[in-house]
Amino acid sequence: MASHSDRRRFLKRGGALASFVIGTVRSLRGQTPAREAILKDSLAYGQPSPFDNTIRRTLGQATAISDTALTTPLQDLDGIITPSGLHFLMDHVKGVPDIDSKQHRLLVHGMVDHPLIYTMDELKRLPSVSRIYFLECNANNRPIRGPNGESVQNVHGRTSCSEWTGVLLSALLNECGVQKEASWIVAEGSDANKYTMSIPLAKAMDDILVAYAQNGEPVRPQQGYPLRLVVPGWEAIRSVKWLSRIKVVDQPYMAWHESGNNADTIPNGKGLWYRFEVGPNSVITRPSGGQRLPGRGFYEITGLAWTGGGAVTKVEVSVDGGRSYKEAALQQPVHRFAHTRFRFPWAWNGEETVLQSRCTDERGEVQPTVAEAAKNLGVPPDYFYQADHFNGVQPWKVNRDGSVQNALFL
Repeated sequence: MASHSDRRRFLKRGGALASFVIGTVRSLRGQTPAREAILKDSLAYGQPSPFDNTIRRTLGQATAISDTALTTPLQDLDGIITPSGLHFLMDHVKGVPDIDSKQHRLLVHGMVDHPLIYTMDELKRLPSVSRIYFLECNANNRPIRGPNGESVQNVHGRTSCSEWTGVLLSALLNECGVQKEASWIVAEGSDANKYTMSIPLAKAMDDILVAYAQNGEPVRPQQGYPLRLVVPGWEAIRSVKWLSRIKVVDQPYMAWHESGNNADTIPNGKGLWYRFEVGPNSVITRPSGGQRLPGRGFYEITGLAWTGGGAVTKVEVSVDGGRSYKEAALQQPVHRFAHTRFRFPWAWNGEETVLQSRCTDERGEVQPTVAEAAKNLGVPPDYFYQADHFNGVQPWKVNRDGSVQNALFL
C-alpha cells in the first residue's frame, strides 16, 4: 500500500503536469493568428524534435529548400523504412502539380478490349496490396569529386525505401482486356511536362504497383499525389508520378524523358536507353564520409544493401580496404526489392584503414568494384565519374584522428 508521502508526491507531479498542459494551451492561444496556426499545424501533424537535424539536403547546400534535387540522410536513419518526409526527390522541371484527388482520373486505353477510366474511389474499392519497395534514381551512387563527395547523403542519398499501398497494375490491365499483339505500356503523368515512360508489358503484368499510399498515409504531392507507379527493382525514372494515363501499345515510345534526357552513350558507341534493372548495391552509412570516430574501441558498422535482382542474400564487410571480407548480419525479414539493413561488429585499433561493403543477391550477382565495373562495360574507370547506372563498391577511409573520408579517389 502506498504511503501518504508517496500519494502527496504523485498529486504534486500530477498538478505540475496539469499546469504544464494548461500553460501550453494558454501560450498557444496567446500567439498571433499566424503563429497560432503554425503551432496548431505542428501538433495536428507530428513534427520531429527541434534538436533533430535529420533533413533532406541539396548537393552542397546547408538546408533543404529546393524542390529539384533533395537527398535522403541515409547516415542518420535506422532500420529500412525511409520516412515519407525524407524520401529523396528528383527534378520537377515544371513544378509539382496541385491535384484534387476527387477530380483525378486514370485512363487505361490503347490495345485493350475495354478502355476504362478510374476515379480514386473506384481504385480504392479494388483489392489492395502493401509492399516494401526501394526506389533509386539512375544518377545515384555517381562518384563525386571534392567536398560534396564526402557525405554518404550526397553520393548515395538518391535512394529511399517505403511501404507502398495500392492496386496491382495487372489487375487493371486484366479488367481492360489486353490484346495479344500488345507488348509494352506507356505511362504518363499529369504534370506540366507530361512525364512519359515506356515499360515492357511483361513487367507491367508482374509486380508493378499503382500506389495511392506511402508509409500508411496518402502519397505526398512531391512523390506523385494522388497516384503514382512503383516499379520494383527498376530505376526510379520508370515509376511515373501523378499517374493519369496508361496506354497499351506494341512498341516502346522512346519519349524524351527516357531517350534524349536519360540515355547514356558509352565510348564504344553503344547506348543505354533501356537499362531498367538496378544492380546489386550496398553502402556503409556509419561510419561514413564526414563523420568522426571519437576514439579507438568497439563500433557497429552498419549500412544498407539493395538490388533489382530480387532479394539480398549476403553482404560482406571489409575493414582492410578489400583485402579480406567477412559476412555481416542482415536485419530480418529481408524483403525482395527493398533496402536491407546490415550490421557488422568492429574493434578499431586507432590505425588508418579503409571500410567497404559488397552485396550479393539471390541470383548470385555480386556488387563490383569500380575497376571491375569498368572492365565489364569496356570503359575506363573515369567513365563512372560522369555517367549514371553505377553500383560500384564505396570505400571509406578512417584516418588516425578518427575522421572518415571518401576513399574512392585516393
